[in-house]
Amino acid sequence: MMDGVSLNTDPVVDDDADADEFEIEGDCGMAKCISQSGVIQGENPLPPVVGMEFDSYEDVYYFYNCYAKEQGFGVRVSNTWYRKTKERYRGKLSCSSAGFKKKSEANRPRPETRTGCPAMIKFRLMENKRWRIIEVELDHNHLISAVSGKFYKSHKQLGIGTKRALHLDSAEEVQKVRLFRTVVIDVEGNGSVEVSSGEFRSSHNQTSQLRLKDGDAQAIHNYFSHLQLIDPNFFYVVDLNEKGCLRNLFWSNTRSRVAYGYFGDVVAVDTICLTDKYQVPLVSFIGVNHHGQSVLLGCGLLAGDTIEACTWLFRAWLTCMLGRPPQVIITDQCRTLQAAVADVFPRAFHCLCLPRIMQKVPEKLGGLYEYESIRMALNNAVYYSLRPEEFEATWEDMIHHYGLRNHVWLQMLYEDRRQWVPVYLKEIFLAGMLLTRPNEVVESFFDGYLDKHTSLKEFLDKYDQALQANHQLEVLADMESRNSGFMLQSRCYFELQLAKLYTNNILRKFEREVEGMYSCFCTRQINGEGEVITYMVREQIEVDGNRRECRDFEVLYNATEMEVLCVCGLFNFRGYLCRHALSVLHQNGIEEIPPQYVVSRWRKDIKRSYVLNHSNGGIDINNPVHRYDHLYKCIMQVVEEGRKSEVRYKDTVQALDQILRKLNLVEGRL
Repeated sequence: MMDGVSLNTDPVVDDDADADEFEIEGDCGMAKCISQSGVIQGENPLPPVVGMEFDSYEDVYYFYNCYAKEQGFGVRVSNTWYRKTKERYRGKLSCSSAGFKKKSEANRPRPETRTGCPAMIKFRLMENKRWRIIEVELDHNHLISAVSGKFYKSHKQLGIGTKRALHLDSAEEVQKVRLFRTVVIDVEGNGSVEVSSGEFRSSHNQTSQLRLKDGDAQAIHNYFSHLQLIDPNFFYVVDLNEKGCLRNLFWSNTRSRVAYGYFGDVVAVDTICLTDKYQVPLVSFIGVNHHGQSVLLGCGLLAGDTIEACTWLFRAWLTCMLGRPPQVIITDQCRTLQAAVADVFPRAFHCLCLPRIMQKVPEKLGGLYEYESIRMALNNAVYYSLRPEEFEATWEDMIHHYGLRNHVWLQMLYEDRRQWVPVYLKEIFLAGMLLTRPNEVVESFFDGYLDKHTSLKEFLDKYDQALQANHQLEVLADMESRNSGFMLQSRCYFELQLAKLYTNNILRKFEREVEGMYSCFCTRQINGEGEVITYMVREQIEVDGNRRECRDFEVLYNATEMEVLCVCGLFNFRGYLCRHALSVLHQNGIEEIPPQYVVSRWRKDIKRSYVLNHSNGGIDINNPVHRYDHLYKCIMQVVEEGRKSEVRYKDTVQALDQILRKLNLVEGRL
C-alpha cells in the first residue's frame, strides 16, 4: 500500500536487518493509506505504551494520530523499514516537529517550524502478524496544547484504524456500547486499544484459568456491568486463555484513577492473597493519601503467580493509569514479582516490603540453634544501622559468629539488601509506605472484608462496603482537619507552622518528632568548614523494646541553601523532618521549616476532586456516544462539588432544575 507513496530519501541499510531488508526515511503521505471521510474523532485516547499491539500498520498510525490530536501535536512518518519483498516490517512515527529542515538558499526561506523534538513511537511486525509498539518517548521539547486551535495535516483524515465513529440513534444503543468499552492487553504485555463489543482476544497458549465456583463468573459480569453504568470511567481488562476461559482480570474505578494522580508517587502491590492461598487470588495496588490513610489504586485477579501473569497485570494497571509509572513500587520479596517489575517499571525504584521479610524470620530461622540470639543480631543490623558500612560489618559478624555462611534465605536477603534494608533507602522518598521500625505490621486494605475462606461472590458483595468505609474515613478526616483546630501539645513554632498547612493525622505523627526534640540532650557542632556545617545530635533511644542506649546522629546543615540532612533519613521515609534536624534548626535560630521540607501531598488546603478531568478535545457532537460520555463526566464534577455542603447542595439542585426547564422549553419549540 505504501509502494505508490513519494518518499524523500534513498533506501539505506538497516543495521539490524537481514540482507533482504532495507529502510526508508521521510514524511509519508498517509492520506493514500486512509479513507477520505471526515476528521479524526479521538475519544480521550490512551497514550502509547510499549507492548500495545495492532492489526495493521495503518492502525498504529491512526491510534498515534488520535493521541497526537488529543495532546495538540502533529504526526509524521520518520522511518519505514521494508524487506526486498516490499513488505513493511518496522516503522517509526514522530512528532511533526522532529528533526530539522534542510537549509534553503531561497531569497525568502520559510521560517523553521521543527525543533528536533524527540517524541516518537517505534513499532514492529511480530510473528503473529500483528504490529507491536517496541519503544515510546512521550516527552516533547516544545509546548503542546490541545486547545491552541493549531491545525496539523495529519489530523485532516480519519484513518481506517481500530476506532470508528459510531452511528447510533437510541439511548439504549448508547448504553449498550458503553458497557463494553475497554482495553485488551495480552499475557505477554501486548496491548490493543480496540473498542470491543464484548469479545476479548485470547493471546497465550496456556491452559491456566481462574478457579471459579458456580455463579462467580455471572457475579463478575453483573458487578462490572453495574459499575460501568454508574461510573463512565470504570476501567477493566480481561485476559482469556485459548479456550475462552477467564484467566486474569484487572479493574479500577474513577476514584482510584484520580487518586493515583494525587498520590501515585509511591505504590505498594499487595499479593498476600496469592502467597497465603486465599480463595480469592486478589492483587491490590495501594497508595497513601494526604492523611496517611491507604487508598485503593486498582485490583486484579490472577490464575497463577507466574511472571507472565504478573507482567500482564502490571501492564494493564499501567495502561489504566495512562502510562505514568510510579517513582517507587513496593512488593513482597519474590523473584516472580521482581522480574515483572523490572520489565514493566524499569525506571521505578523497586523496594521490598521490610515487615513482610521480617515476618518470615521465625519460619526461615526458627529451627536454628541460638535462634533468639540470631534474631536479635538480625534486628540490630537491619533496624539500628545508620550507615551502609555499619550494616555490612554487623551482618558479617552475625554470619560469621553463628555459622550462617551457607544459609540460602539469608544469602538471598543479602543479595537484595539495597531494596529492603533502610540504611540503603534514605535517598528514596517513601511517603511512610515502607515501614522501617521494629514490630510494625502491614495491614491489608481489605482487612475485615476478605480472609482465606471468603468466596469471590462474597468478596464482590463486600467490595463496595470496603471502598465506602475507606471513603468515609477520608471525608471525616478532611472535615476534622479543615473545621476543627489541632490541639497542640507544645508551643513550638515548627508545630504552629505546620498546623496551618498539614492534615491532623500527619500533624499527630510530626508531633512525636517535636516532643522527641527534648530527648536530644546534646547538639554540638563538630565541623564548620565551608557552607556545610556538621552537627552531632545525641539521643537516648529504645533498643529491642526494653533497653535504652545513647546514639549520635550526624546532621548536615547548609545555612545558605537552608538545607538540613540527618543520617537517620526520616524525612524521606516518613515525609516530615526528624527531631535531630529540628534540633539543629532550633539551635540556629530558625523559626520556620524551610519550604522544601513542607510536602504538598500532606497539605489540607489543596483542593482534591475525585472526578477525572476531561477537556472537549476529541468530542464529536454528532456522535451520541461522545455526547453522553462527555455530559456524564461534566455532571459528575457538579455532583462532586454540590455534595460538599448543605448550601452547595441546594444551589446545585436549583441550578439543575433551571437547566432542565430550559431544555424542556427548547424541546417544546422544536
